[in-house]
Amino acid sequence: MRTLPITLALAAVLLSATPALAADDPDAMRMAQRLQALDSDPATANVAAYERLQARQALQALEQARSSKRGVALKVAQARVETAEVAARTAVTRAEIDQLDRERSELLVEASRREAARARHEAERLRIQAQIQAEEAARLREQADEDAAARADFEGALDSVASSEAAKLRAARQRAAELARQEAELMGEAPPEPAGSADEP
Repeated sequence: MRTLPITLALAAVLLSATPALAADDPDAMRMAQRLQALDSDPATANVAAYERLQARQALQALEQARSSKRGVALKVAQARVETAEVAARTAVTRAEIDQLDRERSELLVEASRREAARARHEAERLRIQAQIQAEEAARLREQADEDAAARADFEGALDSVASSEAAKLRAARQRAAELARQEAELMGEAPPEPAGSADEP
């Protein structure tokens, strides 16, 4: 864990030393400029620190290499610089992918929350609708019971009126028959048959 700060500090020292070492070597200068571009870019400035350190060390070795070994040192430096560039780009791409994954997760969570809220609203709407339907059904049943009771009361009243009227009719016929009989007795005649006796219920 303590090696990373030391590595970064050493990289900073080498970065300041590289331009002076590479000033007389065009190949080394170009590679140093490529490393400087990585350091200057905010996206890559804080990534691939170890690979950039190795590249600077390779550049320093190239500057110090004897002419007989310069070809090998140049190839090593080129490979180290390319490795640093690839590592930096890879780290940037990985960071972008991680960011996209986080954003996707946040979107999924938000979509899940919205779906849950929509489901709750729908359930509440259906509950209210069912309650309204149940209350309406109860009201209709109560109204039907009241209507049935009213019809029963009305029919009972009609039966009572009909019975009363029938009783009055029988009484009136009886009085008429009695009057007719009395009248016949006064006239000395046989009393007539009661009128409508055959029609009495």
